[in-house]
Amino acid sequence: MSIDGTYACVTKSPMGDQTSEFTIVTDGDTFTGNNAGAMGSMDVENGKVDGNHITWEMNMTVPMPMKLEGDAIITDGELVGSVKAGAFGEMAMTGTKK
Repeated sequence: MSIDGTYACVTKSPMGDQTSEFTIVTDGDTFTGNNAGAMGSMDVENGKVDGNHITWEMNMTVPMPMKLEGDAIITDGELVGSVKAGAFGEMAMTGTKK
């Protein structure tokens, strides 16, 4: 099963649950996409694919500028991972392919 697609995600942030749509478009061992939610949209940077394991970075601007680092495993349309947010630590991220 391809990991390409849009996932309805929830990230457990210090400001409560943040819902978003996370889009993945693979190209060999890399991917592009974005994560769009109530706080706006962030483009994926440095997206890497290793089988069903993905890692990526995003530059958040709202509510404050911060580099986010994501790491997830996708199995049968289910995304399970985390996002590191600087001093705020690691936040759980889960999603289901739409």
